[in-house]
Amino acid sequence: MNNKISFRLLGYGALVLVLFLVPAFGFGPYALHLFITMAMNVILASSLRFIFLTGQMSLAHGAMMTIGAYTAALLVLRFSFSSWLALLFAGIPGAILALIAGFPFSRLKGMYFAMVTIFLAQMVTLIGAQWRGLTGGAVGIFNIPGPDPIEIPGILKVDFSSKVDFYYLVLVITLISLLILRAIERSRVGLTLRGIQQSNSMAESIGIDTTSYKVLAFAIGCFFPGLTGGFYCQYVSAIAPDTFAFLFTIYVLVYMVVGGAGKFMGPVLGASILTILPEIARPLREFVPFLFAGILMLVIFFFPDGMVGLWRRLRVMAIGLMGKRVSHA
Repeated sequence: MNNKISFRLLGYGALVLVLFLVPAFGFGPYALHLFITMAMNVILASSLRFIFLTGQMSLAHGAMMTIGAYTAALLVLRFSFSSWLALLFAGIPGAILALIAGFPFSRLKGMYFAMVTIFLAQMVTLIGAQWRGLTGGAVGIFNIPGPDPIEIPGILKVDFSSKVDFYYLVLVITLISLLILRAIERSRVGLTLRGIQQSNSMAESIGIDTTSYKVLAFAIGCFFPGLTGGFYCQYVSAIAPDTFAFLFTIYVLVYMVVGGAGKFMGPVLGASILTILPEIARPLREFVPFLFAGILMLVIFFFPDGMVGLWRRLRVMAIGLMGKRVSHA
């Protein structure tokens, strides 16, 4: 068991090392933009899975990302906050909104809770489009400054004038986000969330306040898309109310389901592959929604555990074939 854990940690360490070396491979600006988008999608899909640990399904991730982007932009432009402080605060309004909306609606289950989150997302888009004095209306906010430079005299200077700088920033944000989500999931809180997912009534029968835990998971899961939105507005220098429309949230859901919601690495794998796939199938770009729908149906019917489960099946089959060859020899 210890050898298995050590091998897994070694694999993760090698992967992280490769990710940090990506700019050294000579990728152009567009390829780096693709890697940046992939990292953001990984955070979104992983945080959506965290909400799913309680058995609830949120379709408000796009709205939370919008709130985070506007928060970071307004804190810098209207209140002269440091860009780093604004980025950190970007996830807080989404988490607070999740707390406010979560307590009255957390007892709803399945599609009923999902419908409430859809309504919440539509309200965010509508307010963003109509509150012109604060959000700029349908036009949105432009000329949002990037992150403040990082400078260590004689050693390091990062002014975020290139995509390489943004790549390293979003990579660090992604790794920290995944470590936090993983730590919570492996804690007593995470075990409780899984227990609620398995049987809500049984959890209540042993004295667990399921409502509070569901709201907590919803708030934590909504903090990270807000944080991602804060990064996005500083990266793109603009934000509009419909930037992350409802279809965007559906894509995030597909990333999670196709990758495999049952395992922590599932959304990471799903978001990574499905971010690159539209680029591979660029001649069919207008048919991407249908392509995603087809992949989703294929996974649901034939690989219910997602891509993570498929990999495990292939590994078991390979081990079985090797065992047969050894026995015949």
